[in-house]
Amino acid sequence: MGCTRINSTRTTIAPTPPVPTAVQGDTAAGISEARQAARAFTDSLTPAPGPDMADTLVLVVSELVTNALRHGGGHYTLELSAGPDTVTAAVSDPNPAHPRERTPDLNGGSGGFGWHMIRRLTNHLTITPRSGGKTIHAQLPR
Repeated sequence: MGCTRINSTRTTIAPTPPVPTAVQGDTAAGISEARQAARAFTDSLTPAPGPDMADTLVLVVSELVTNALRHGGGHYTLELSAGPDTVTAAVSDPNPAHPRERTPDLNGGSGGFGWHMIRRLTNHLTITPRSGGKTIHAQLPR
């Protein structure tokens, strides 16, 4: 009795990199839109990041966009991108001044927590001057 040998090859399809997402806004409603864009972006990643990473990205985006609206000239552009090991949120605004840390207001509700959170939650943070403003790149591990 003869033996037939079948060679099978496994085909592995590498995930395609996600299409970068860009959102612009100049009102408080833009904060919600930016959060929704960040959530949709993480949901589109293959392999999907864990829920903690996705929540962290949404929080970082929310704080960056809020700061851009409050302190950066009232307008922002958010760009989301991902590499094999990282996810990056880049927020541009028309104010060239770098963010500054301030003591959080624990009683009056006037803020001061955002920049501290952003710095703590990201693994790499850069501020790049550009013509007519700056871009803050916040990178998180995927």
